[in-house]
Formats: sequence, C-alpha cells, structure tokens
Amino acid sequence: MHSRRVFLGTSAAALLAACSEQAPVQRGAAIELLNVSYDPTGAFYADINPAFARQWASEPAHGPVSIAMSHGGSGAQARAVIGGQSAQVVTLAVPFDIDQIAEAGLTDRNWRARLPNNSAPYTSIIVFVVRQGNPKDIRDWGDLVRDDVDIITLDPKTSGGARWTYLAAWSYAMRRASGEPRDFVRRLYANAPSLDVAARAATARFARGEGDVLLAWENEAHNLTDQGGYEIVTPALSIRAEPAVARVDANTRDEAVREAADAYLQFLYTLEAQEIAAKYYYRPFDADVLQRNASRFPRVPLVTVEEMFGSWADAHRVHFVDGGVFDQIRASP
Repeated sequence: MHSRRVFLGTSAAALLAACSEQAPVQRGAAIELLNVSYDPTGAFYADINPAFARQWASEPAHGPVSIAMSHGGSGAQARAVIGGQSAQVVTLAVPFDIDQIAEAGLTDRNWRARLPNNSAPYTSIIVFVVRQGNPKDIRDWGDLVRDDVDIITLDPKTSGGARWTYLAAWSYAMRRASGEPRDFVRRLYANAPSLDVAARAATARFARGEGDVLLAWENEAHNLTDQGGYEIVTPALSIRAEPAVARVDANTRDEAVREAADAYLQFLYTLEAQEIAAKYYYRPFDADVLQRNASRFPRVPLVTVEEMFGSWADAHRVHFVDGGVFDQIRASP
C-alpha cells in the first residue's frame, strides 16, 4: 500500500496521532481527516483537498481542516481499514469493498443511501492503452485473446479496477463473442501471465516497454497519453464503473469530525468538484458538467454489474472468492 499525505494547516505529528478515541474536537478547532482511496486518484484529490479546505474554512464556525491520503489497490485498502487503519472516509473503486467495511461493523450497511447516485460522485469505464500507431492493431476485446498480444493488467484479488476489467471482459463475451464466457476470459488472462496488485505498478511496467496493451481506467489512460507515445482504444462495449465513497462511522464518533467528513464527501458533488473530476477524466455525476465536457468522454455502450451479474455480492461470490471462477481460470492450462 502506498501512502501520500497532504497537509493543509496541521502538523504531521498531529495527523499521525489522530484516532477515534481522542478528546472531543472543539467547534472551530482544526479537524484532521484520513481519506483511504484507491490507487489512481492521487492527482484528483491533490486538487480536491485544498478546494474543500478553502470552502470549509470560509464558514465562520469552522477552523482549518487537513486531509491525509492513502492510496493502494481498492481491495487491499478496504482490508487495511477493517484491520484498524483509522480512516474517516473511504473513496474506493468498488462498492463491494465498502460493503466489506460495513460487514465488519465500521459503517452503516445502508451507506449507499447517504449520498446521490448510490454514493458514486463520478463514474468511469475500462479502456485499452496501446503504443503509438497501434502496431498490433488492437480494436476491441476480441483482439486481446490473439496469440500475438501480451496484456498488462491487474489482479482482481487486490485491485478494484481489475475487477471492473474482468467483469467488462466477461460481459463482452456474453454479449458479443461467440463461445462460452469462461473460455474467452481464460484466453484473455492467459495473455497476461503476470498480474500487478495496483494501477501504479501496471502503468509503470507498461511505460518501461512491457506488453502490447494496458487495460486501464479511462483517467489512467489519459495520464499516459498526455506523456506522448501512446494511444487510447475505446472498446465497442465497456462497463459502467462506479467508484463509491463513504464515511467510516466507527472513526467519526466525534461530532465535529463527523460533520467535516460528511461535508468532505458532499463536496464531491458540488459543481467545483465535478469540474475537477472532468478535468482528470472521471465522468461527472452532474449531467450539466458532463455535457460541458462531452468531448472528453467518448460515447460507448455500457453494461452494469446489476444487469449482467445481479449484484456486486453475487459477482464476488461467483468470480472473486478464493476458489471462484477467477481462481479456476488462472489455474487452468
């Protein structure tokens, strides 16, 4: 797990000392929050956090607020919170990871209902990144199972983006490919013998020259193409990925801290934050902001987890538990 801390008006020592059992925070005093997030969101929150801090401090009754960040694979991040990491908010790639935090008794099981769009302030899709000129002529999911294509992708056991990728490939096979989805996905992962634990590692490996195609979040793909030497291929079918956010109730028992945590998550739905999301190629929830930035987001047919798999709980139980379909596929020749 990689951690990066952003300090906005408090000391490192105070952040490290913060815990849910500390003395009550007086109204107007400095507030400290830890946001445990998934791997690719660093640049996004580097803009969000100071914008929120300015808005919060503009209220007469509020003092300064500071936000520390932790980034890593979404599944691993959820397990860290369950294991005792004192996050006040989580902003994870997969709703199921927050469900696991709720199952552990750390937040309300009805957390989705607290914020609009089932607590997903933006959406994303899975795309392909290829090298300039697309030398392997990769156009759609079907090209990824060719014998001459090497894939860089992530491990669904640790990465939320990898689970969205796996389910997108399975959905393509169900909707567009001939044959059985299990065989299609097995052939795809046979072309990816090494799986990274988080997006940062996969992107770095692809940038070093490994692989022919990187399967990535849309925003991560743009981070690479902005450097030059790469192209984005948007497949003919993708999945509506819905990264979600939640307050961790067990770590926000203090009223002032809870108020700041709620305000932080609500801020993600403001016009300012939605424009920041679009800037970093996250698809905004706000329809007007999305329309103003339509040129940044190609239209593509999307499926959802619910229509293809029933629910995230169902998808996890069938595909991602130990011994599930993904493990069976990886173990098969």
